[in-house]
Amino acid sequence: MPDVGVLPVVAALRDLLPRGGLTRGSVVAVPEFGLLSLALAAGPSADGAWCAIGGIPEAGVLAAAGLGLDPERTLLVPELGNSWPQVVASLLDGCELVLFRPPTRASAQVRQRLEATLRRGRGVLLVAGDWPGAQVRLRVMAQGWTGLGDGHGRLRSCCAEVIADGRGEAGRPRTSWLWLPAEDGTVAVADPADIPADVADDPAAGAATLRVVNGG
Repeated sequence: MPDVGVLPVVAALRDLLPRGGLTRGSVVAVPEFGLLSLALAAGPSADGAWCAIGGIPEAGVLAAAGLGLDPERTLLVPELGNSWPQVVASLLDGCELVLFRPPTRASAQVRQRLEATLRRGRGVLLVAGDWPGAQVRLRVMAQGWTGLGDGHGRLRSCCAEVIADGRGEAGRPRTSWLWLPAEDGTVAVADPADIPADVADDPAAGAATLRVVNGG
């Protein structure tokens, strides 16, 4: 039987999470917004959950839909404004998962208020940024693109080493190599034999390569 206390995630992410999904009432933090954040939101949405994306005007709905996120059950709030804690609390009252990027650093008091709202609604707060005390944290430690030759070619897929840790059940770090994305635009577990040698041997170089490709 499925665990009713957990929101499902796409198959490639299950081994990174202590209960194979997103525990209701918890905060999950990813350092910055990107495909990993969208992939975490896609599973609950595809399962029928109402989701919200706040404070991330560059969020690509088409890219998210390709991962399984349902645009018709997703609320978009590009700008949260100065009263962002109240806006996020309102979103938590109506959605099972809220992905947002704090426009300012959240004080301990703000975090406590939002976490109390979260526990009452039994949803999941997915933070694109820093959130001290988050139950789960996921980080991309190394990544590199495939498809470029000697100055030519087309970027096809990105192989990334993702580590998850946190508190309680998530206290033991878990690591997975993922295609983020694979050539078909989905997120998938990477076969060890397919991990680019330069990324596996020199994680720092892989991360630097991606920063150059993305222009930031």
